[in-house]
Amino acid sequence: MMTAWGVMHSMAADRSGLKGKTITADTRRRVWSFARPYRAWIFAFIATTVASTFLGLLPPLVIREIFDSAIADGDGSYLNVLFSVLIAAAAGGALLSLVGRRLSSGIGEGLILDLRLQLFDHVQRMPLSFFTRTQTGTLVSRLNNDVIGAQRAFTGTLGTVVANIITLVATLIAMFVLEWRLTLLAVAILPVFVLPARKVGRGLQAITREGMNLNASMNNTMTERFNVAGALLVKLFGRHDDEAADFSDRAGRVRDIGVRSALYSQVFLIALTLVGAVGTAIVYWLGGHLAIDGTLSAGTLVALGLYTVRIYVPLTSLSNARVDVMSAFVSFERVFEVIDTPNPITDSGDAGDLRDPEGRVEFRGVNFAYPVADGTPESLGVAAADGQDGSAAGAQDGSAAPVEVLSGIDLDIAPGRMVAVVGTSGSGKTTLVSLVPRLHDVTEGAVLVDGVDVRDLTQASLRAAIGTVTQDPHLFHDTVASNLRYARPDATDTLLVEACRAARIHDVIAALPDGYNTVVGERGYRLSGGEKQRLAIARMLLKDPAIVILDEATSHLDTENEALVQEALTEALRGRTSLVVAHRLSTIVDADLIVVLDDGVITESGTHEELRLAGDLYAELYEGLLRAEIAQRPEAERIGSGG
Repeated sequence: MMTAWGVMHSMAADRSGLKGKTITADTRRRVWSFARPYRAWIFAFIATTVASTFLGLLPPLVIREIFDSAIADGDGSYLNVLFSVLIAAAAGGALLSLVGRRLSSGIGEGLILDLRLQLFDHVQRMPLSFFTRTQTGTLVSRLNNDVIGAQRAFTGTLGTVVANIITLVATLIAMFVLEWRLTLLAVAILPVFVLPARKVGRGLQAITREGMNLNASMNNTMTERFNVAGALLVKLFGRHDDEAADFSDRAGRVRDIGVRSALYSQVFLIALTLVGAVGTAIVYWLGGHLAIDGTLSAGTLVALGLYTVRIYVPLTSLSNARVDVMSAFVSFERVFEVIDTPNPITDSGDAGDLRDPEGRVEFRGVNFAYPVADGTPESLGVAAADGQDGSAAGAQDGSAAPVEVLSGIDLDIAPGRMVAVVGTSGSGKTTLVSLVPRLHDVTEGAVLVDGVDVRDLTQASLRAAIGTVTQDPHLFHDTVASNLRYARPDATDTLLVEACRAARIHDVIAALPDGYNTVVGERGYRLSGGEKQRLAIARMLLKDPAIVILDEATSHLDTENEALVQEALTEALRGRTSLVVAHRLSTIVDADLIVVLDDGVITESGTHEELRLAGDLYAELYEGLLRAEIAQRPEAERIGSGG
């Protein structure tokens, strides 16, 4: 019955993605390369399967001997021996089953581990553009569903195909040796079952596909509604009843699909049981007549009846073997598709470490354009390339042309100096600072740290020297302490407190229910914007970088929070080289140098007073910022300042 269920699920599997698919030699080679560390286990598994199959042929032969010899001759001693053989065969089968399960699980789980580790490591090392172009859910699916599907190639499919082939061949040989006429009769009725079973299988495939789509839709709804932002939106718009009704409709359709699937499955199992019963009945009927005529012994008849049941399930399963193998290999191909996605930002063979960084940063003739395509497979839900909005001018052949975001950037930042980068929205400010930690590589020119091209440094040592605080710092759904130690895993509690005091956030943390052991919630939702910013600054201080990048870290804060964050930033920037993308006057005016970007080009540079007196773009930006900040102040402050 368990084997029958396996055949049924094999027939029910969604095969819509297998049309026109072939297994290439390269795929077979790469699959075997993953399996190579488990060669001994695979051979042992096959050997165990073979032994278990042949051991399964023994009981009918022993029963034949019981009827034809022990009982017929009245030999009780021989009956006792045969009884012992049956018990030993059952025990041996159980032991081989346990060993086989241990081997198959070891192979499968080992493959899952190897594939997941390689896939995870490759994906998390991809450049930022990869993640802006792909769907997170699709990547997670490759790490889970497709990796498990690949595992089945060795645990489920391989074992099933080998076992079925050996069982079928060995059983048919044994049956032919015992009585070839009854064997041909038992096989002859198989098409009567296989053809309807295939029709049922197609129906199961359609139902399974529909059920998977409905489940995916239902799961997507839950994922979107159960995160903090989604739950907040539902509450603010008062859509609880509508959401419940919509979910009820989808869940009801899933229920209906489940009922239909259960009926189809039961029809298949009934048909399989029926054909087995009919085949066995025919064997006993005709064999009974042969036994009455004296041309067939009773023991042989019983053995043939037992063998007959063993041939139908393997034959049916093997009729789907090619599709099962294709399904497993398609899963491998989908995993390889991600692993083969090229990573344009890698360490060169002779890359060196950045040791004792001083913090000098130089841009020499830097041009940058986001690539139109980076080799990311379309199956990962690829969006338009960064910097491409679909309206950019294309090449004459109709293909999209790269849009240059930065052009001719020359900038020299001495160690310990603070440089503010300002400009209108979309002028390339964030792109400029992202080139320093090598989140992207320049199209032309070079970015240097301490006189060395960042492409000649190892990414680990380069990024270890750089601390970044963004406009919306990310916090993991973990404790405050764990989020802080992400920058420095070996940091002591004393160091955590020191960093948080410097970032003006210690008192807030100490007042939390569990202090530094308080879980901050998804994306730090339990903390305010200013508190998250200060916690991110504390995390950066723990890292103790030579270079600090602040990307609009104070743009959305109120006046009170801005003052606290500004105090924290003053502490954080002391003695460090800093690049600050800022919209706040308090951040800009204290800079040693202000760089004005306009459409990817540096149009002005100098101190606040120099640029303000020049009366160009910076002066316009400054006046706009000044009016905006005065408007945001409390009324008493505006009156007092003459605003």
